[in-house]
Amino acid sequence: MRLIGLAVILTVSIILALAAEAQPAGKVWRIGVLSIVPLPPVEDAFRQGLRERGYVEGRNLVLELRFSEGRDERFADFAAEFVRLKVDLIVTVNNGGAQAAKKATNTIPIVMGSSLSPERIGLVASLARPAGNVTGLSLDTGPEIVGKMLQLLKETVPKVARVATLASSPTGVWFDPRSGAPVREIDAAGQGLSLTLVPIVARGPDDLPGAFAAAAHGRAEALLVEASGLAFVHRRLIVESAAKQRLPAVYPLREFAEDGGLMAYGVDLKDLYRRAGGYVDKILKGAKPADLPVEQPTKFEFVINLKTARALGLTIPQSVLQRADEVIQ
Repeated sequence: MRLIGLAVILTVSIILALAAEAQPAGKVWRIGVLSIVPLPPVEDAFRQGLRERGYVEGRNLVLELRFSEGRDERFADFAAEFVRLKVDLIVTVNNGGAQAAKKATNTIPIVMGSSLSPERIGLVASLARPAGNVTGLSLDTGPEIVGKMLQLLKETVPKVARVATLASSPTGVWFDPRSGAPVREIDAAGQGLSLTLVPIVARGPDDLPGAFAAAAHGRAEALLVEASGLAFVHRRLIVESAAKQRLPAVYPLREFAEDGGLMAYGVDLKDLYRRAGGYVDKILKGAKPADLPVEQPTKFEFVINLKTARALGLTIPQSVLQRADEVIQ
């Protein structure tokens, strides 16, 4: 009887094992990513956000990455390709990518990893109620962040009186993209610090020499750069141009300081993209983008490049250094 019982158990075990092998493989999710340029730390943060929720490349996830190299017009072809590939979801890193994706499909969910004023350009109906197939995260922090940037610049270079403000994005929120004039709140922040703001505009890399010539003509003694995809792609050129004119500058993202800019104060992009993984997870589990409010940044970074400070002959006050999240030697 024992032998019969053992045989039955073994038979059942074999049948169950064979049945398990016969089961179809688990779902492999395919996600299209529309990006500007490769940025490994941010991409790794996005992957981390997905891994934390059980999505691993090579197991149940395929990421299709496409890079525009700063040419937003390329996004339309990439988005059309994603539709043909029948991706489960599209992630975008800037407004140009999100606009192209939304034009290509109104059914595939779209998650914005970072956007600027998405409601103003029709990507979503509102931040609270997106009302379409697009949701995600916004870079918008309001003009208050610019006041903070100007304050850090003034504390670092107390004698500065005139600051050039570089605008480039047609969807920017800090400055009028046509004139480069700061919005009222930013102008007030400058006045409160006894700073005269000198608007300069560069809509592309070819405009940068003229923009910096305008800064010199306007007797600018320092520089503030607006957050935009164009500025990010050409950040090295902007940093080099500021160095040539010996302009102490404050930038909107840490990558500018890592590439030689004096200081950067702005949104922690890695945190945004980790959070984007959460949006992806919710949508793949059945949530509708229209029901997921667009979230704004909650973490910020302040990075100082001491090598650049020394090259400019500046001594960073201890009170400023103590507030830095990172000091590049």
